[in-house]
This record gives sequence, structure tokens and C-alpha cells, in this order.
Amino acid sequence: MILGSVADDFTGATDLAGMLAEGGLRTTLVLGAPAENAAAPDADAVVVAMKTRTIPAGDAVAQSLAAWRWLARSGARQAYFKYCSTFDSTDKGNIGPVAEALWRETDEGPVVFVPSLPLNGRTVYRGHLFVFDQLLSDSGMRNHPLTPMTDSNLVRVLSRQTAVGVGLIRYDTVARGAAAVRAAAEVLAAEGRPFIVVDTLTDADLDVIGEACEGFALVTGGSGLALGLAPRLRPGAVATAATALPAIGGPVVCLSGSCSEATNAQVRNFAANHPVRRLDPIALAEGRDTAADAASWALAKLKDGPCLVSATASPAEVKAVQEKLGTDRAATVVEAALSHVAAELGRAGVRRFVVAGGETSGAVATALGISQLAVGAQIAPGVPWCVASGSVPVAVALKSGNFGGEAFFEQAIATAP
Repeated sequence: MILGSVADDFTGATDLAGMLAEGGLRTTLVLGAPAENAAAPDADAVVVAMKTRTIPAGDAVAQSLAAWRWLARSGARQAYFKYCSTFDSTDKGNIGPVAEALWRETDEGPVVFVPSLPLNGRTVYRGHLFVFDQLLSDSGMRNHPLTPMTDSNLVRVLSRQTAVGVGLIRYDTVARGAAAVRAAAEVLAAEGRPFIVVDTLTDADLDVIGEACEGFALVTGGSGLALGLAPRLRPGAVATAATALPAIGGPVVCLSGSCSEATNAQVRNFAANHPVRRLDPIALAEGRDTAADAASWALAKLKDGPCLVSATASPAEVKAVQEKLGTDRAATVVEAALSHVAAELGRAGVRRFVVAGGETSGAVATALGISQLAVGAQIAPGVPWCVASGSVPVAVALKSGNFGGEAFFEQAIATAP
């Protein structure tokens, strides 16, 4: 194993695994914390998908350290802490606390923070994160139900989460090349600012940063950094557009818990041509609707083609539900319902699932009993099809809420293994 990654949610993990696989690395995705004595997969890169983004910081640190220690014992030479390209977190974490713990566990050298994914419109300039042409704080992320992002200045955001000094490498340094970036990182670390946000505008910048980080014990970022790292982690590896997956076949069901602007548009697009069963969290909480009813509806509809079970809602609707149920309960009700639907459909023989939303993906993968995935071709940047091995293989596409175009569900169905 060359690279060992700890990802803070399941969709982010599949995002990174897809980028590494397309960069030519034999990549395996492990879902959930591996057992301490578990054998590591035979792979160049192993990504451990955790559900640590919104749990208490102390728990996130403990779980992430356990995952990294397993990867290190298995031979990983470089650590990669993966978080969302929109830096999803609160003022207290968990990006800062987990990064600090991993930094102390490795060599306490310079650490880059590179959430940028230009393919999906995520860039950083003068330390400010943009979503296409908007500052993060002006984008739909300001209304995220669990991690609303109201500050686009990543140096400021990260400084509120950790006592470790935070610095910035500006774009004029990146434009001078890898040697300039590495030298700047070493100077900042020597000055007591080893956590370093790096301006990144293009894929070429990711190549520069990837070269500059060769030999760093720890790197952090979204999946974009993998584009610059992969060619250097395994020199001579041939980048590939797709990894062959076994044919699964059968009906395809879509499950959506994300309330992002992108997923709202995708649900509307899908609903124009396919049946959609909408879940009302308040009705579920009060017993006026049940996950069992939704599962029965889906099974009936799947006889005629794809369908969608969705809790996706507008910001106003999300706010109303949270005021009624509370933020935590609202999220728990949706996750429980969609995971129950997935489990019921799995028991009925459904083997292909498209899932939108990080928390939802974690809940669904757990409900399906998936522990390890082979990574295949990407449906859209950052969203590959994957297949879980076992006596009865299952195909899943786990989509971050913000990823994909309006026709994403249709594209996923058309390319399903």
C-alpha cells in the first residue's frame, strides 16, 4: 500500500477513490472502521470511509486515528485526510481537530489544505473558497441543514477549529511551480504555521501541489488533490477512464436525502419522467407515514422501471422541519427511513442503488451490509459506480449532494453495471 486515506463521509470516500482509480492506482474502498486485526486489501491505495463529519469532535478524532493506525500498520506511506470540497464543518470542527490529531500522529511537518476541485467549480483564491462564481458563503452551502458554511475564508475557518497555526500559500507562489510551493510550505511550518491553505484555480495547479507534496507524511483536501498526487505515488501507472466491474443487472432504485441545490434540481428533473415517492420527516416522526410503506411502493414501481424515494426539500421546507423536530431528530428520521427502504429492497433482490447525500449514503451502505467496494467508472466527476463483493454482489453510486448535473440520476441509471 502506498496511500492510506481516512475520509469523513461515504460519498467523499467514493469521490476520492474514483479519482485515485482513474489516476492509475489500484484502489479499494473500505466502508466503516476496519477491525484492528483485519487484513488490508491488496491495493496501491486504500480509502477508509467514515461517518465523522458531524459527530462530536472527540469521537471523530478517535475513530479517524484508529482508521489511520490500521492503514499505517498495513504499510501506507502517506496519509490523506479527505473532507468535502466545500469544507463542510462547523466552527468547532471536525476538519481542524481530526487534521491536528493526524498531524501529531505522523511527523508534525507542513500540511496542505486543498479542497479545490476545479472540475466541479470548487476553487480557492487568496484563501477564499468559491463555488463556481460565488463565494462559498453566498452559495447554497449557506443553507446546509447540518453544516451551514457562512464564511468563505478558509484560513479564518480553520483557525477557529485548531490551535495549530494556519498559513496561506497564495496563487502567485503556486504559479511559480512546485519548488516554490514546497519552499513556502517549509518556511510557514518553521514560523509556526504548518497548516497551510493553498490557492488552487486549475487542474494544472493540482499537479504543482501534488509534486510539491511528495514525501509529506500527511496531506488533506477534497478529491482534486488526488489528480496531482496519483501520478507521483505510482510512477509509470497508466491513467484509465474506467475500471471494469462485474455485471449486476436488475432494477435500479434511487434514494435521496440530500437537500442541496444540485440535488433539488436533479430530483425535479427525474420526476418529470419517473415516479417519485416523497418522504415527509414530520409525517414519519408522527407515524402518519412509514418507511415500510415507501419500500412497498418502490417494489411495486420497480416492476416498470427506475423510481426514486426522496426526502430532498427546499431550504424553507428543511427549516420548517427542523423547527418542528429539531435538527438532529430531523436528520435521524430521514436516515432511518431511507436505510430501512434500502434494506427492504435488498432483501427483495434489488442489487443496484443510486444514493444522494453523504449522511444518507452512509446509512444506506450500512443497512445493505456493505464493507468493501471495488471502484469503477465515474458517472460524473467525483461519483463512480462501485460494486461490493460477496456471494450476491451489489452496485452502488454514492453521490455527494452538490455533485452532478441536472440529469445525474438518468446518467447513473444508463451506466449502471
